[in-house]
Amino acid sequence: MALLDVNFFSEALGLSTAMKVILPQATSTGQVGMQGRAPDGRCPVLYLLHGWSDDETIWTRRTSIERYASEAGLAVVMPRGGLSYYQNTAGGMAYWTLVSEEIPALCERWFPITTAREGTFAAGLSMGGYGALRLGLSRPEKFRAVASLSGVTDLRTRWTASRTTRDADAKLMATIFGADGPGPASDLFSLAEAVAASGRSPSIHLSCGTEDFFYADNVRFRDHARALGLDLEYAESRGSHEWGFWDQGIRSVLDWLCALGPQGEVAGAP
Repeated sequence: MALLDVNFFSEALGLSTAMKVILPQATSTGQVGMQGRAPDGRCPVLYLLHGWSDDETIWTRRTSIERYASEAGLAVVMPRGGLSYYQNTAGGMAYWTLVSEEIPALCERWFPITTAREGTFAAGLSMGGYGALRLGLSRPEKFRAVASLSGVTDLRTRWTASRTTRDADAKLMATIFGADGPGPASDLFSLAEAVAASGRSPSIHLSCGTEDFFYADNVRFRDHARALGLDLEYAESRGSHEWGFWDQGIRSVLDWLCALGPQGEVAGAP
C-alpha cells in the first residue's frame, strides 16, 4: 500500500486543509505480514470519516485500516472534517460541500480511483458515521454502499439534548446548526424517507455496541429504515464508544463491501 499525506487548498473552505489517502499496491514477495492487492485500472474507493474529537490521521493511528484495505485492494480517503458534523455550518464553513463534492472530484482527478457508483463507498464512526449515512442517503447516485459505526443517527435528539447544557459542545452545536437546529436536509430519518420514495437507495451497514450511548438511537434508525424497505445490514455486540469496537467493525465493513457483488472493480475481493 501507499500511504499519502495530502495537503491542499480547499475552495469550499477557503483555506488549506489535509487528508490521508491509502492506495492499493499489488505485491507478491517481500512484504512481511501483508497481502497487497490492486485491480487493473481504476480501483474502488472508500471515503472514511472521523469522529467528533479527531482528525484525518485517527483511522491509521487507532486501527489496522491500512492492512485491511491492502487485503481488499481498496483505496481509502480520510479527510479532515473538523468539529462540523460534515455540515455547511451556520458559521460559514462549507464542510458538506467539501466532503460531498470537492474531495471526491479532486481525488478522482489525482488518483487512480473509480468514478463509477458501483465502486464508491463511504463509512465513518460517531460523527463520521452520521456523515457517511448522509452522503449515501443524499447522493445515492454516487454511493453504492455506506456504513456507520456507532454513528449519530438521530441528530435532532442530539441537538435537543445540547440545548439543555451550557458546555463547550453545546456552544459548538449552535455554531454548526444555528438557532433553529438541523433541518430536513440534515436529518437522517427524513433523508431515509426521501431516498425510499426515489427507489434508489444505497446499501447500508449499521453497527453499534450495546453499551454505547448512541445504541438506542441506532436501533430506532434501524427500525425506521427497515420499515421503509431500505437494504440495511445491522450488527450489534457488547461494546461501548471505543476503538477496539471500531477496529473490529471497520474490518467487518470491508468484508461486507467485498461481499456485496457483483459491483465492478471490487467483485472477487476476499
